[in-house]
Amino acid sequence: MALGPRLELRQSQSLIMTPQLRQAIKLLQFTNLEVAAFIEEELERNPLLERDETADAVLERPALDQRPVAGREAALLGSDLLIGAGTLPAREAAPLDSDYAEQFDAGGYDDQSPAHEHGATQRTQDFAASGRTGDGDGYFIENVAGEPRSLRDHLGEQLRLSFADPVDRLIGAHLIALLCPAGRVATEDAVLAAALGTPIERVAAVRARMMRFDPIGLFAPDLRTCLAVQLAERDRLDPAMAALLDNLDLLGRREHKRLQALCGVDAEDLADMIAEIRALDPKPATGYDTGSSPPIMPDVLMRHGLNGDWILELNPDTLPRLLVSEAFHARVSLRGGREERLFLAEKLASANWLVKSLQQRAQTILKVAGEVMRRQDAFLVGGVGHLRPLILRDIAEAVAMHESTVSRVTANKYIATPRGLFELKYFFTTAIAGVTGESHSAEAVRHRIRGMIGAESPRATLSDDAIVAALRREGVDIARRTVAKYREALRIPSSVQRKREKAVSG
Repeated sequence: MALGPRLELRQSQSLIMTPQLRQAIKLLQFTNLEVAAFIEEELERNPLLERDETADAVLERPALDQRPVAGREAALLGSDLLIGAGTLPAREAAPLDSDYAEQFDAGGYDDQSPAHEHGATQRTQDFAASGRTGDGDGYFIENVAGEPRSLRDHLGEQLRLSFADPVDRLIGAHLIALLCPAGRVATEDAVLAAALGTPIERVAAVRARMMRFDPIGLFAPDLRTCLAVQLAERDRLDPAMAALLDNLDLLGRREHKRLQALCGVDAEDLADMIAEIRALDPKPATGYDTGSSPPIMPDVLMRHGLNGDWILELNPDTLPRLLVSEAFHARVSLRGGREERLFLAEKLASANWLVKSLQQRAQTILKVAGEVMRRQDAFLVGGVGHLRPLILRDIAEAVAMHESTVSRVTANKYIATPRGLFELKYFFTTAIAGVTGESHSAEAVRHRIRGMIGAESPRATLSDDAIVAALRREGVDIARRTVAKYREALRIPSSVQRKREKAVSG
């Protein structure tokens, strides 16, 4: 057998993940906030990308139930769900000859003539935001909301007013820096004293004084100390309450008989003590001034059509609007050299691919959301109890996509329905077999279990076996361990614990 180099020609097929394909996959699973951040980065990197500012010139948008049904809206797979196909961003979506001087009248906000009614809503919002009123042109400081103070600023001011010694202030500043989001400082006094080079007694004294700062209970090393400080501030830290705080684990397990013996009180006194414990704040730092979280912006909007059908459309507030400046590319290419032309050609291809990927992302979200809501139309009419079993494979086969694509589309995407705002993943539930052969949604069964326990009488509690029997009478074939698992997922205690709690409260 001869050994030597030789030349061969082979033909094969392979799947290669190009950078453009990776970008399209990333955009598909991004939330609308992540897409907006990604576009901001691309606008800085690519000189040929521009933001479509013409869409911001529209002052008012009609309500969902007042918008006319577009002529291009098509029925989804023969169902009564309609999809607005004309909601994707387009260059001709907004007029280019708009005169911005016509958006506001020149006569001032007191002019109520018919000729100046256009833009009245916008003017009212502008003056309300600037602190002006309709009585004059003055600027009133009391109409301006103050900047929210952070918890650390609030504690720093109390620290400066409470301690004059620089060493004590240094210890207090160190405690503020170690404060966890719940308001605890789990580090022991000995460790803090060794790190700061001060006596442990001084650290303990500063911590004890700072635990009385507003909100009371901060800087405590554990839950018991946090609650004890709040009770001491209310002058309610008696020996019986101290014994109750020493046995919080028994309180969590609702072993009230043992707690009565340990605290030396009867059932009525124990119920009052438990009510006082529940009135305390176990995490005093969480509800102070963490700032309002931004509201969730739905990716898909759902509304009634003219004929009683359901119409889905993409939320225009979350749709990115980009333009590719081909005129700038042509002007610079004529004057630039070879390297400049290669650079602009690369950026032009990247910009066109990004715009195409964004449009494909919008169409995919709309297509998948429409199929999901078509299969869950009973939920829109009857509520959570009418959810149907649904898996990714069902949607993937219906829209001719891969299951991984459907999973990326439904992750962190929200739809605004007449029954509220839901994540698309919410409508995917496993199936539970029925007695007659019909399957039931696991989410609907959990909803039914919550309703049965919530409606039980004060003198009788439903055991898991009783819930199983009731569900089987309704046609749901479910095991007892499944009921226990769903009950624990709903954070509902067992029947024994509920019975003990009702006995004490009664």
